[in-house]
Amino acid sequence: MTASTPKRRPLPTTDNGPIDNTLNRIRVAQPGMAKGASRIADYILAQPDKIVSMSVTELSEETGVSEGSIINFCRGIGLSGFQQMKLSLAQEIVQPVQFIHEDVTRDDDMDTICRKIFHSGIQALRDSLSVLDPTALSRAVDMIRAAKRVEVYGIGSSAPIAEDTHYRMLRIGLDARVVVDSHVQAICASRCDPDVVVLTISHSGATHETVAATRLAREAGAKTIVITNFARSPIQAYADLVLFTMARETSFRTEAMTSRIAQLCVVDALIAALALADYERSTETLRQTFDVLSIKRF
Repeated sequence: MTASTPKRRPLPTTDNGPIDNTLNRIRVAQPGMAKGASRIADYILAQPDKIVSMSVTELSEETGVSEGSIINFCRGIGLSGFQQMKLSLAQEIVQPVQFIHEDVTRDDDMDTICRKIFHSGIQALRDSLSVLDPTALSRAVDMIRAAKRVEVYGIGSSAPIAEDTHYRMLRIGLDARVVVDSHVQAICASRCDPDVVVLTISHSGATHETVAATRLAREAGAKTIVITNFARSPIQAYADLVLFTMARETSFRTEAMTSRIAQLCVVDALIAALALADYERSTETLRQTFDVLSIKRF
C-alpha cells in the first residue's frame, strides 16, 4: 500500500427538487473544503437570498472560481447542481429552521444552558434525518444479514456508541463483537475475511486509528460500513457504504455531544430495520435475552 492520498468518494446526490438544511450542510462541510470551495461557501452563507436570483456565471465572477468548481461544490454537499442549490436556498429562506445553533457561554443561567443544549440536539436529529439515505440503510441491513459476523469499531467519543451498537446487535441475535482499543482494532481488522462486515463509527472520519482499521478490514476482504458526519473525510475512501449524520459543533460543545445523539439515532434506525427484516428470530431472541437478564434484577 502506497502512502498516496486516498481518493474520496462523492457524496450521494438527491433528485432536482429542493432539499432541507442546505446552509447547514455547507457549514458542516466547510472546514474540510479547499480554498476555492471555502470561498464559495463564505459567499453563500453571507448572502443566501442573493444566490437565489444569480446565475452560475454571476456567482463564478463574484467568487473568482470557475463555473465547474461551483457545480462540483454543489455536488460535494449532496446536490445535483446549481439549480437545485437555488431552489433549496429559496425554500430555506422562506421557511427558516425552527432552532438555531447557539454556543453556551460562561454567563448563561441553567435555564439557558438547558434550552441551548436541547435545541442543539433536536436540530442535530432534524439535520441528520435530512441526509440519512433510506436506500443506504436498506443496503446496510442486507450486508449485515448476509455476514457471518459483525465487528464494530469506535475510538474516543465514538467508543460508547460502538459498545451500545454491539449490545443492541447481541440482543437481536447477531454474532457481533466490539473493539475500542486501536491496537486490537488493527489486529482484528487484518484478520477479517469476506464473511465479515465491519461497522466503523467516527464523527470526523479522520481519526488515524479508525481510518487505518477500516482500511485494513477492507483490504482483508470485509465489507465496510461507516457512520460519519456529513462532509468529505478520509475514511469514506475505504467504505463500501456510508450512513451520514449531520451534527454541527460549536466552539464550546465538542463532538462528544450532539454527534453522539445523531449517531445513536442512526444506530437505532439500523437495529430496528435489522430486527424487522428477521422479525420472528429477533423477537424470540429479545425474549430469551430478556429472560436471561431478568436474573440481574430484583
